[in-house]
Amino acid sequence: MCGRTSCHLPRDVLTRACAYQNQQGQQRLPEWRDADKYCPSYNKSPQSNSPVLLSRLHFEKGADSSERIIAPMQWGLVPSWFKESDPSKLQFNTTNCRSDTIMEKRSFKSASIGTASSPEDWEKIWNDWRLLTMAGIFDCWEPPEGGDCLYSYTIITVDSCKGLNDIHHRMPAILDGEEAVSKWLDFGTVSTQDALKLIHPTENITFHPVSTVVNNSQNNTPKCLVPVNLLVKKDLKASGSSQKMLQWLATKSPKKEGPKIPQKAELDVPQWSIQSLQKRPFPTKRGGTGLERWLKQEKEEEPVAKRPHSQ
Repeated sequence: MCGRTSCHLPRDVLTRACAYQNQQGQQRLPEWRDADKYCPSYNKSPQSNSPVLLSRLHFEKGADSSERIIAPMQWGLVPSWFKESDPSKLQFNTTNCRSDTIMEKRSFKSASIGTASSPEDWEKIWNDWRLLTMAGIFDCWEPPEGGDCLYSYTIITVDSCKGLNDIHHRMPAILDGEEAVSKWLDFGTVSTQDALKLIHPTENITFHPVSTVVNNSQNNTPKCLVPVNLLVKKDLKASGSSQKMLQWLATKSPKKEGPKIPQKAELDVPQWSIQSLQKRPFPTKRGGTGLERWLKQEKEEEPVAKRPHSQ
């Protein structure tokens, strides 16, 4: 459900944003573990490293459980019992885990409950612009053949609140306020059952749509967070390949020809147009036609013997 986060704050600014009070009421700043692995980004996706806030007691025995550490961890939990040498071969998605099955699934049974991932979510921001603290769990995986341990985490999800229900039916489990964060992290004094009571939907958020630029995890610019107006229609521009196709269709596309109608054979006679007939003057009658003149001439030349005698 949750597939993008953003934590672009410089390390020193993020440290101050995570200030807290310990059990003695002293104002403290969390210490960093593997600080060189932290990379600010406007567009964090699964398998990338994100800052995780957790109790110092996870790393130091006998430490004050209210003391906090910030540690960059891989987003997408790799359980400690995974025996393959390559963690990328894990064949199920552990980016998120459902709150209602967190204690049942084997993937999360060995994970210590007591982390709070603290990047801003990519489309949800606190009303007073605090860091968005999302509840999660983490684990430490050791390569079978030896090597550096891999710390990874998953974000707990709950049923969506009314305000987000139209977007998705699940939402991150947000720890609303410093008191909730303290109880979630302080596993030394707060039981697991009491901590789980903190996991529930909250309406104390605001959100806005963002550009599709965020869909590509390679894009790491402020454009990933800028609000966009979904009602504004953008003029679609044809790509280079589309323009070439349109040009080809306009110039070289074969034209469809209709069925050919057989024409009648032309007679071997002169074809006269109306215009040519109108331009030619009709012949004037000069003593009759040629046939009449010939008959008249024959009659004049007939022998006298043949002529009938007049009475």
